[in-house]
Parts: sequence; C-alpha cells; structure tokens
Amino acid sequence: MKVAVAQVGTPGTWKVEDAIEKLRSYVEQAHAQEVKQLVFPEAFIGGYPKYSTFGAHVGERKPEGRKEYARYHSGAIEVPSLHTQQLEGIASQFDMVLVVGVIEKDGGSLYCTVIYIDPDVGLVGKHRKLMPTGTERLIWGQGDGSTMPVIETKFNVRTAAAICWENYMPMLRCHYYSKGVQIYCAPTVDGRQEWGSTMIHIALEGRCFVLSANQFTRQSDYPDNHPTPSAGDADAIAIAGGSMIVSPLGEVLAGPLRNEEGLLVADIDLNDIIGAKFDMDVTGHYSRSDVFALQVNEKANQFSSSQGN
Repeated sequence: MKVAVAQVGTPGTWKVEDAIEKLRSYVEQAHAQEVKQLVFPEAFIGGYPKYSTFGAHVGERKPEGRKEYARYHSGAIEVPSLHTQQLEGIASQFDMVLVVGVIEKDGGSLYCTVIYIDPDVGLVGKHRKLMPTGTERLIWGQGDGSTMPVIETKFNVRTAAAICWENYMPMLRCHYYSKGVQIYCAPTVDGRQEWGSTMIHIALEGRCFVLSANQFTRQSDYPDNHPTPSAGDADAIAIAGGSMIVSPLGEVLAGPLRNEEGLLVADIDLNDIIGAKFDMDVTGHYSRSDVFALQVNEKANQFSSSQGN
C-alpha cells in the first residue's frame, strides 16, 4: 500500500474554495503515484494564523481583534457541510482516503479539527484538538472524548490523528494504541528540528506507521496585513515544514522535507506492524495491565454539538 503526506501551506487568500482546489491538485499528484491514503497538515483549510494576537491582552480585547476573529471565522467550515461534500467527491474520484486538517466552525466557536474522508463512505469521522497550545486557546475551543475515533477505512487500515502538540499527550497516544491504530497521522505546524524525534519515538512506542504532514509557508502565503516579524520580506519562512513518514521500527521512509512544498510517498506493509510487536506491544504483552490502567471518557460534552461524528 502506498501512503503520502502533503507538505503544503494554506493558499494566501485563506478562501475555502482555493484551499480545496489546492488539495485537489495534490490528490491528483498522489493518485498518479498510486497512493491510497493522503494526509494534509493542521489547519490546511482555514489557515493557521501564526503571529496573530487578535488584539488580546490580559483583561482587554480590542475592537480590531474582534474584526480579525470574524474574518478568520468566515474562512472556517462546518462539519459536515457542502465543503466536506466537495472533499468526498474528490476522495471518491481518486479512490483515496483523505485525512485533512481544517478549522471547523460550530456556531460562534472554532475548533482545530481533522476530518477523515473515505472514498466509498464519505465523511466517516473527525477529531477536534483536545488541548490547543498557548495562545491558540484564545481562538479555538477544546475537543472532547467523543471525537477521538480510530477509523477503519475502505482499505482495511485503522487510522487515527493527533494534532501538533497533542502528540505530547501520553494518554491520548495510549488511547489510540489501545484501539489498534496502524496508521497514526500527525498533522502539525511545528517546524522545529526536534519534531522529527517525536515522530520516530511515537512510531517506535506504538509500533505503527506515523505520517506527519506539516505546513510550509512564507510570509507571502498569508492574507494582506497579516502580522509578521519580518516586515518587507515576503520570502521569509514562517513555517519550515519537516514532514515525514516513519516505520513501526523507527525507520524514516520519506523525509523530513524542509523549506519547500512537496509530496512525500512511501510503500508500507502492514505486516511490519505485527513483526515490530514481536518484542514490544504497549497495550498487549508489554502493558503490565495488572499495574496500570487507562480510563477514557468518550462521551460528548453536554454543550458540544460534535456528537462523535
């Protein structure tokens, strides 16, 4: 089976239609290489507003920040919606599982979300980021346990996603391992060199394939008047990439790709997962369940309309 990650930035307009068209172009490229599952980065549809403050300080929110939030909200999508139907059509046309980072709007609130599109069934699930990092909490709500599925796709592969620094949450990782995840997706905007070490660790720990898709953006990829630490330098790199594909024994099969957009493709054999678990299965013979236990609340928050879609 061939899998891929797309290291792409959100189009500079941050318009949903432009992002979907760019997604289609990468799906076409992947289809030409016989890819069956393709992962897109965190916030690919909707955009990641790096450097934005939304006019907020402790104890104060400025009117211009509220206007910026309203603009950002207008570029988000509902799940499900006509936009997710467009993605379903693309997945069906190219017979490919799509794992896509989006900004999801639900009423007046926004969530950093990953959606799963099956080529036969369509939208089969979503995962809302449980814990936005730092000032992301200003603009994104918290997900709950109802959107932490491990999805069985058309190709009989169990897939899940953890978004960016969620990958540093050991109990979330263990939840996915306990559900038998085979392809662990890590959409992100973390362009640090250290990110690669995290991806290799997770592959080794969970004995699964890890597909990490990162954005690559320059300052010119952001809407007009977007904040920047590099005024006047349109080519300044904001997010450097670092996407990669890793085997269950920690071998980097593709990447890391840095300082450019691109598509990474790798052949994987799911039997390698079983071979890797021969000497360590963290939710099986290596779990010491007589000592440790994991308790997970998979119910929806009473105020959430996610309903574990």
